[in-house]
Amino acid sequence: MPIDEGLVERVRAALGDDPSVSEVRMFGGLAFLVDGHMACGILGDELMVRLGAADADAALERPHVRRMDFTRRPARTAVFVEPAGLVDADALERWVEAGVVFARSLPPKDPRGPRAPKRRRPRP
Repeated sequence: MPIDEGLVERVRAALGDDPSVSEVRMFGGLAFLVDGHMACGILGDELMVRLGAADADAALERPHVRRMDFTRRPARTAVFVEPAGLVDADALERWVEAGVVFARSLPPKDPRGPRAPKRRRPRP
């Protein structure tokens, strides 16, 4: 399913010109990272928001929200918000801000990127 370009532009506008924000194409969609941590993303016409376990559970009580289940294995820390929950600009901005707040709460990423696992040599 193609990405909703209108939603992409709305999320970009909600994020503003923050230099700590980057975009990465992943899992057939577009992810928005804050200091290297995923905050939110778009898959088709739905907004994925990373909130942490407690806030994701609470978000499920809201209309048009479901647990993120992209891999058929529900994520405990993220939700999908359907288009009907994003019609209002304020609602979209609140979801995006919630993802940004969660991403900023995480420890800094190693600027060198992930390290390759060490290989063990077989013993003779």
